[in-house]
Amino acid sequence: MADRTLRGSRMGAVSYEADYGGEPAPRNLASYKCPRGHEFTVPFAEDAEIPPAWDCRLDGTVAQVIDGPNPEAKKAKPPRTHWDMLMERRTVADLEEVLAERLDALRARRGGVKSL
Repeated sequence: MADRTLRGSRMGAVSYEADYGGEPAPRNLASYKCPRGHEFTVPFAEDAEIPPAWDCRLDGTVAQVIDGPNPEAKKAKPPRTHWDMLMERRTVADLEEVLAERLDALRARRGGVKSL
């Protein structure tokens, strides 16, 4: 029974599969620089498209690729304000009518005179 055991090995500690003769996949290195001056490289597969921007590993800011194309500016939709959303639901005449009703209700609570 002692001749069947492997000496000096542990379960899951080391892979005994030989990786001789194998070459790693071809790669391209892209260099990036963030606004704070950090420079770093990121390996990409040879056939992968290199992104023009990458998050900095040190501070998380967006770094630009060195000697590469600038990223395209995305079209930003202007934010909708409360007034814009209100005008989608009501007309100015409707708003004036609601305002008059609310003013009448406030004046009635205070004991004031109703408007015409």
